[in-house]
Amino acid sequence: MPSPPAVVLLSGGLDSATTLAIARAEGFACHALSFRYGQRHAVELTSAAAVARHLGAASHRIIEIDLRAFGGSALTDDLPVPKDRDAAARADGIPITYVPARNTIFLSYALGCAEVLGAADIFLGINAVDYSGYPDCRPAFVEAFERMANLATRAGVEGRRLSIHAPLLAMSKAEIISRGLELGVDFGMTLSCYDPAGDGTSCGRCDACQLRLEGFRAIGRPDPARYLPT
Repeated sequence: MPSPPAVVLLSGGLDSATTLAIARAEGFACHALSFRYGQRHAVELTSAAAVARHLGAASHRIIEIDLRAFGGSALTDDLPVPKDRDAAARADGIPITYVPARNTIFLSYALGCAEVLGAADIFLGINAVDYSGYPDCRPAFVEAFERMANLATRAGVEGRRLSIHAPLLAMSKAEIISRGLELGVDFGMTLSCYDPAGDGTSCGRCDACQLRLEGFRAIGRPDPARYLPT
């Protein structure tokens, strides 16, 4: 029997790479979907392409959209990326690196792709670490989008139920890294940094870098990513 198709949102970061590996391990033919959306860290797409090849994605599309048209985020506007924040500061409110409606937009594209492919499954790599800060990384959001998907699509109306999978949702960063290593993810290919150098070297100081580094420290493993000297 051929493997059932699934759409996997792939940013090129640690979380989405692990999610792709999980979907593959569950027996899906994974069609990876990435976005060039005006993000300051668009170099992540080089990582996404490498990860898709390494993990044997059935296809990899990069879709061009322009979220800089709205701005409102340090990732899509001329706003400074927060650096050197401790855990308490990171947990205080919605950070300026939140991109308005990004996961809703990305999932909507994934939904269209899934319908064309005949896929009943969509995977995304949101997780518990982002839960307190990003409103579109909550279980309630995933559940609501899945309900909407089954109301708003031909597949859903005709009884071919669509499922949104967020396998990392309840996992810590350390647990995500451990699972990825078990599944053969090469984290040296991934890029998590919000403000990397032009060659993809990570800053080591933004929230994403700090969370990643803390995760590797928690399992006693070195992070294979490249970082600027401190």
